Amino acid sequence: MDGPTDSAPVVQVDKVSKRYGRTLALDEVSFDVRGRELFALLGPNGAGKTTMLHILCTILRPDGGLARIGGFDVVRQPLAARRRLGIVFQEPSLDDRLTVAENLNLHGLVYGVPRKRRRQRIEEMLSLVELTDWADRPARTLSSGMKRRLEIARALVHDSEIMLLDEPTVGLDAQTRDRIWSYIHRLRDERQITVLVTTHYIEEVEQSDRVCVIDNGKVLALDTPAALKREHGQQLLRVIPKTDSDRQAILSRYANRLAGETRDTILLTSDDALVESVLGEYSGRIRSLAVEVPSLETVFLSLTGRELRDQAAGAREQTRAFGKRGGEHTR
Repeated sequence: MDGPTDSAPVVQVDKVSKRYGRTLALDEVSFDVRGRELFALLGPNGAGKTTMLHILCTILRPDGGLARIGGFDVVRQPLAARRRLGIVFQEPSLDDRLTVAENLNLHGLVYGVPRKRRRQRIEEMLSLVELTDWADRPARTLSSGMKRRLEIARALVHDSEIMLLDEPTVGLDAQTRDRIWSYIHRLRDERQITVLVTTHYIEEVEQSDRVCVIDNGKVLALDTPAALKREHGQQLLRVIPKTDSDRQAILSRYANRLAGETRDTILLTSDDALVESVLGEYSGRIRSLAVEVPSLETVFLSLTGRELRDQAAGAREQTRAFGKRGGEHTR
């Protein structure tokens, strides 16, 4: 999406590194996020995305490098940096004993929002995320999708300028995920805020202004979705053989075209001639065959040699430095 952005960066990350014991979670990561931009950090579980966000919101200190929020150093000026942030963590962080409105009011109190302004902001945010009718209900009575919408509303009660969202749709069904993203786009367009979001869902970043592909703590590519597809994308042929012997025959025949494979699927770098060749030689030995045009999925495959979808949680994601009390999921 080519939405309006301001050229001056409001988030600056310069050679940021973070290590957990022998594990290097971030390896001199650098990027800038411009004002009013929708910026996505895309990578599998364990890539370092959550570690990066926790440094930006001052939960973690980097081992090296520099990070600024609105011009404020997150290590030397953490309070000033945090006041500009609205944060939605991956783990639920609502107080289930409080009502919907009370959760928002408490957040406004913590950030020192004056009473009159606080009431106005609570009404506005509840309307935005369609929870006005639930204002007096305990948070524990909400569905998982409604809780996520409430967390998005809470992040904006104090007039934050920059929103950080860590896997905001993880664990939600497809319909609810679409709805959450509609709120994120509305917030960016109506409130003129900057949004930095992490995700491992390819389809969720297609409408971002820019995408930063990250894996194993390193930035692999950063550009608009269209530019990434032009530079790194490739057409693929997805083949599902009928039997193991069919699989071995196809792998042997097209070894020089192999782009990746799973237990059931062979991925081949493709063109029209290859499609005709596979159909001509193996039509009776394949269960299904599909051509995939260049996409962000093929961008990631081209950069890393493996698919992004359905990646299992890595060791860093399973490590929890602070537990559920507000802590670090080292992803």
